[in-house]
Formats: sequence, C-alpha cells, structure tokens
Amino acid sequence: MPANLQTALSFLEDLKFNNNREWFTANRKRYDESRAAFEALVADVMGKFAPVEDLGKTAVKDCIFRINRDVRFSKDKSPYKSNLGALIGNGGRKSAGRSYYINLEPGESFIAGGVYDPQPETLKHIRAAIAEKPTQLRKIISNKDFVKFFGDLRGDSLKTSPKGYASDHPAIDLLKRKQFLALHLLNDDDVLKDDFAAHIVEVCKVLKPFEGYFVALRGEGG
Repeated sequence: MPANLQTALSFLEDLKFNNNREWFTANRKRYDESRAAFEALVADVMGKFAPVEDLGKTAVKDCIFRINRDVRFSKDKSPYKSNLGALIGNGGRKSAGRSYYINLEPGESFIAGGVYDPQPETLKHIRAAIAEKPTQLRKIISNKDFVKFFGDLRGDSLKTSPKGYASDHPAIDLLKRKQFLALHLLNDDDVLKDDFAAHIVEVCKVLKPFEGYFVALRGEGG
C-alpha cells in the first residue's frame, strides 16, 4: 500500500505543474495506477469502518470523486484537480448522514468533516441552535481526542457579530462562524505509513460526534 500511494503522490505532484490534457493523456497509465492505489486505500478504510458507521451497500466507486474539474464557472481553466478525494459514509458522495472526507495531495493531505458551504437558512438554523445551547457543541470540540487530532475549528468567520446576536454573547466566537470545519492535517510520511488506513478510521471515530451534531440539526438520517 505505501509504495502505491507514493506513486500516487508523485503523479499528483507532477500533475500540479503539467495540468493540461496533453500531458495527462501521455501519463494516463500513471493516473490509472494512482487511482487504483487510492481505491485500494478507500477499500481498506471501508473494510475497517464498522466501528464508525454502517456503510450499507456503499461501494468504493460511490465514494471517490472524479479528478476532472468543473471549469464552467471558474477563472481557473485547469482541467484536473491536483488531489484525489473520497467521501466515506452510507451513500458515499451522496450521503445525507454522517460522512468523512479523505484528501490525498502532496504535502496537503487531510481528513475532514463538518459544514463547508451552508445555505443561509441552514446557517441561521445552526446559529440558533448554538445560541440556545452552546455547551453541546463546546463539549464536542473541547474533547481531548478532538483537540489532539483537529485542534481548533477551521473555516471562515464574520469579523463582526451576526445580525440578531450581541457582541458579548457567551458563544459569539461560534456564532460568528460561516463554516464549521474539523481538519486533521497529514504529511506525506503519515500517508505512507503501513497503518494509514487504521489511522483514518481512528480519526473518523473521534470525528463522529461532531458530524452527528450537524446531521441532527439538519434532521437527516445517519
């Protein structure tokens, strides 16, 4: 596994500096080998995932994102992503419940969860829940294992208090947030360890209550 993932990291590093269809076509075999290595990692993780979630009939292919970028509304017309990504949960990329994102990228690999781009009404609902009972989320993010793996919450925040909330509200630090992200950063040495799949599962176990908090607010299954 580690040797194959090294192949994937090397390919992605080269792709970053040769992000065009001609180069990709000429290196298609390297991409196929890299994707196969990533699929093997995801399969290994899913095989160990029962203590975290019941994945039902979810298959590896349901979890992995395409490497092609959607450039229709982007100024950056690079046709390919410089990472390989997967969302593990019951339903894979289409999961409505708790789900866990794995990003493989040279020097920038990570495991993540939370709320990335909430709609205005969703964000309003999250803030209302936090304002009413901030201790529930604080207990999750202050857990020693959560702090060990994720540190502080990541993501964008407002510079001033959101409308309807006083600047001295006891949870104003959380209420200012526009994103609620937990991010466990990984270097290339971490990725290449023999127990990498087991480490991902361990991190996801700690991430589960955080994921569950936001799934419950959305009233979705999982």
